[in-house]
Amino acid sequence: MTSEVVIDSAGGVAAGPDPVAVANGLRPVLLHLNRHLRRELHALGVSSSQVSLLAAIQATPGIGVGDLAAREGTSAPSVSNHIDRLEVSGLVVRSRVDGGDRRRVGLAVTAEGARVLRAVRSRRTAWLAARLRELPEDQLRAVEAAIDGLRALVERPSR
Repeated sequence: MTSEVVIDSAGGVAAGPDPVAVANGLRPVLLHLNRHLRRELHALGVSSSQVSLLAAIQATPGIGVGDLAAREGTSAPSVSNHIDRLEVSGLVVRSRVDGGDRRRVGLAVTAEGARVLRAVRSRRTAWLAARLRELPEDQLRAVEAAIDGLRALVERPSR
């Protein structure tokens, strides 16, 4: 990684990490990590898109397809196709939502869908924990210390 020169408030020079260099180092690591975590889904017969939708539905029971599509940043027809497959698999149910609009259909995760989500989380956590156990303590502490910063990256609204 390279550093950039930063002038601090007292007029002194301080070296700081170069965000572009950090991004160039971090991006391939995250992509590789994500690829490994996605592999844990194959044994369960679900795709990463389906797991993402299941988790979103579980977090917001009764959400409609349009709202779910907006939340996931994709089209309603695409989400509807995924929901059709999840429904056929018995992982999601559609139901009428109480309210003024009788056409409004909400989504809910079934007991089997909740079981699949638990299994996904368990498999991914087990895979990751096994790799983390292999790290020297100083590297494990560095990964732990990076969690808050990484969380802030993904929780920050897009511009």
